[in-house]
Amino acid sequence: MLKATLRSFLAHKGRLVLSALAVVLSVAFVAGSLIFSDTVSRTFDRLFASTSADVRVSPEEDDFDESVPSGRVRTVPESLAGRIDRVDGVAATHIDAGVENITVVDRHNKSVGPTTGAPTIATNWEPTDRSPVRLTSGHAPRGDREALLDADTADKKHVRVGDPLTVLARPGSFKVEVVGIATFRTTNPGAALVFLDTGTAQRRLLGGTGRATSIAVDAAPGVADATLKRRIGQELGGAYDVKTADEDAKSAAEDLGGFLDVIKYVMLGFAGIAVLVGVFLIVNTFSMLIAQRTRELGLLRALGADRRQVRRSVLTEAVLLGLVGSATGLALGVGLAIGLIKLMGVFGMNLKSTEMVVGWGTPVVSFAVGVGVTFVAAYLPSRRAARVSPMAALADAEIAGVGRPLKVRALVGSVIGAAGAAALIGCWTADETGPAASLLGLGIVLTLLATVVAGPLLVRPVIRVLGGAFPAVFGSVGRMSQRNALRNPRRTGATAAALMVGLALVAGMSVASASMSRSFDQEIDDTLGADFTVQNANFVPFPQEVTRKIRATDGVGLVVRQRFSALAVRMPDGKRVKTTAAGWDRRIDDVAHVTYARGNSATGLAPRHLLLQKEFADEHGARIGSVLPVEFPGKRRTELTVGALTDQEGSEFGMSGGFAMGLSTLARYAPGGQDSAVYVNAASGTSPDVLRERLENTLDPYPQVQVRDLADYKELIHGQIAVLLYLVYALLGLAIVIAVLGVVNTLALSVVERTREIGLLRAIGLARRQLRRMIRLESVVIAVFGAVLGLALGLVWGVVAQRVLALEGMKALAIPWSTIAAVVVGSVVVGLAAALLPALRASRLNVLAAIAHE
Repeated sequence: MLKATLRSFLAHKGRLVLSALAVVLSVAFVAGSLIFSDTVSRTFDRLFASTSADVRVSPEEDDFDESVPSGRVRTVPESLAGRIDRVDGVAATHIDAGVENITVVDRHNKSVGPTTGAPTIATNWEPTDRSPVRLTSGHAPRGDREALLDADTADKKHVRVGDPLTVLARPGSFKVEVVGIATFRTTNPGAALVFLDTGTAQRRLLGGTGRATSIAVDAAPGVADATLKRRIGQELGGAYDVKTADEDAKSAAEDLGGFLDVIKYVMLGFAGIAVLVGVFLIVNTFSMLIAQRTRELGLLRALGADRRQVRRSVLTEAVLLGLVGSATGLALGVGLAIGLIKLMGVFGMNLKSTEMVVGWGTPVVSFAVGVGVTFVAAYLPSRRAARVSPMAALADAEIAGVGRPLKVRALVGSVIGAAGAAALIGCWTADETGPAASLLGLGIVLTLLATVVAGPLLVRPVIRVLGGAFPAVFGSVGRMSQRNALRNPRRTGATAAALMVGLALVAGMSVASASMSRSFDQEIDDTLGADFTVQNANFVPFPQEVTRKIRATDGVGLVVRQRFSALAVRMPDGKRVKTTAAGWDRRIDDVAHVTYARGNSATGLAPRHLLLQKEFADEHGARIGSVLPVEFPGKRRTELTVGALTDQEGSEFGMSGGFAMGLSTLARYAPGGQDSAVYVNAASGTSPDVLRERLENTLDPYPQVQVRDLADYKELIHGQIAVLLYLVYALLGLAIVIAVLGVVNTLALSVVERTREIGLLRAIGLARRQLRRMIRLESVVIAVFGAVLGLALGLVWGVVAQRVLALEGMKALAIPWSTIAAVVVGSVVVGLAAALLPALRASRLNVLAAIAHE
């Protein structure tokens, strides 16, 4: 049996190639993501381990959830270094005075920072053996007017020694001259680095001398890091955050982990789609191969093979397919990882492919995925193969029929579908986001599974409608193509299911994203009343100097500032709520349409008062006049009175945390913050177009901020939503590629199966062109059938998903009919493309050889 199995596998290897491609793609994405993330993690682990101080003393970590950046820079007294120096076991201390997310521009007012989201960091130059960079040209910075720049940034932005730069710091902007270039010793994490002398960094970046962002401590020889940490902690009394080198490196790696997780999960998402769609392809392939080998399997049974041996033979073929596909996919995954490493180099992260990490877990997971997928997909076909009777060797029988199995499918599909529908209905009626999202996920999985199981039952009624015009338009060729698609409902359903999965995903996400865009448009129209909004592209706060320049611009009538701060509030129900509060200037009503359930802007933004979102207040038992204990960063505590309740949704106009207060209150208890947005109205007699031009001229030296009107703001939001949609389209593209392979495979195997039939049709006068048309029409109707099922399922998902969004304030429902129409047209193109090779092969069959085919 083993010899017969190997010969059978090699005899049908051509028919298994397309199925192997699905395995190859899924394994490649799994292996590539694991290799890439392992390589980046190992590289940065070495970087952090080589550059972390033995012990680092930083400001005590706040027990707050700062989901929106405030721009506040947390510092420690520089005098702390003197106290630490006296601790037994300390060899040396070094002052760190640096800030992230700063903007540095060249002489043309163009940012020299990365365009990839990595930060620009300005810090003091105090080189040690563990510095990440070394001076390679020029000299160290001295005084207020000199700076170093890292070599990668200098090369990319064409900055040379002697060039001027402007640093746009929180206390104010200042000009420096590049007097030297510093080169990274190991990996450049993608950031841009600007170095100043220590005194300049303290004054210009932190706002005054005597402050530091952290203090690095070198241990004396023979003193363990943990021992030194304990001694320093005893000296400082627990008022600061003290970490060893290992703890510091671990913390930095955790911060990096979020970035790596995004890449890993995106890659694994592609792998998941490949696996899911590939399962349909493999099931279909093995089902058709077994149907075509009915006589062969019957002969094996007649010669003495029992059912277990036949089933084992088919599963062995699947395992062989999985092994070949996994090995190929693993090799392709290595290439994919190398490509990602090169791509990161374009973005500024200079990883080395020569240091690529292929851990033992990568091949194990790769082969587990590849072999596991093929084994599971081939299990049901193998059971059908084991049921072949020895009598099948005497007739040209086919296993798959229409009868009881379809009835079983109908029953199972109905039960699963009912459970899925119940979950979606539960999501529709849920009042909280968490349970609604869980029910949505469950409903999607169950309804998808129900559609796959019951898909063959829908083949006959749906394809009769979709192909109803074929006989009238294409005559007998059209009638035969429709009947060929109806001939085996299981095969047609399984082939279309691969395409259905991808299209259901894109339809659902398209409805959700279109609804989000329309909801944000309505929210912006309903709430934003300013002529212009000045804001950072990535919503990072900007220096007060920008606001002062805006106020001084000719034609500016009103300026309203917005800031954010993390805080914790003890609510009347006893719960301690950690959230982010918005701070507003009191003339908010002149730039926004805020509606109130009780009170108004004057009472809500008054000193020592709070403005709460009504639903949030009701949930925690707060009302007008409630006095709430509030904790701010830096251990500042006070009590604030609820002065107003707004009935706007929590996501509208800076109320995402449910709290807002006057800017004077926020500045008093959370000092050092920066403006996150500035809302501007034109003065009387100045047109918005004229003011916009003046504002853009004023803000030309500040490329980190943009001037936006209502349309620009909507475009910004649409662009951010589009990023998610592009990912979905990429997933769709992968699903379509594998689905096309499935249709090609099905048609190719169908041509082999119908060789004698095709020969007879050719013998009675069917022209080659007509034969090719028949196969193309069959392919198109299968593809459109999959598209119809996918779009119907995706539209249901999208509409229900919008109910989840509505719980977060996004209440508008939008269905992108243009996208849906494009998907239908695209499915026709997919069908035509998939039929090219099978149709060509069928038309080239020798008529006499085809008639004589066994």
